[in-house]
Amino acid sequence: MFAKKRPLGKKITDLNVGDSYQHRYHLSDQDLLLYLGITNDANPLYLQHDYASQTPYKRPIVPSVVLFGVVSSIVSMQLPGPGSHIIEQQLSYPSPVYHESKLDFHLQISSIDYEKHQIRISVTGRDATEKVVLRGTLIVCPAFEPESMIASSLENFY
Repeated sequence: MFAKKRPLGKKITDLNVGDSYQHRYHLSDQDLLLYLGITNDANPLYLQHDYASQTPYKRPIVPSVVLFGVVSSIVSMQLPGPGSHIIEQQLSYPSPVYHESKLDFHLQISSIDYEKHQIRISVTGRDATEKVVLRGTLIVCPAFEPESMIASSLENFY
């Protein structure tokens, strides 16, 4: 996995305001169990039906960080893609997400700062009933253009 070279995502010069990406995601119980196993987060609101039924949510909900994980993956793999990095996030989670939900995420570039090598991406996530479950903005550093290996290998011949 680590030794294989992967193509880089779009460089900042390849991006435009208005570029967008849509992603449909089915949040499975396996996703939740993986998150809970990695973090050791045993919040009863995420796991216990008897406890959650006594809250305003009425059933177990998905941790908000799992939703952010999906968004982070979209940035890393799609817009702008491999080599990019989220450096700031401002997100809200206005509605709960329940286990086994089907979600639609929409990311769109709203501004580009060439001097800082950063883009601003607006993010919206909706559930199957079109209720907004995630909203906000990300500041992302797109992939950098790699230096030419040929140029550096011939340095000693100038």
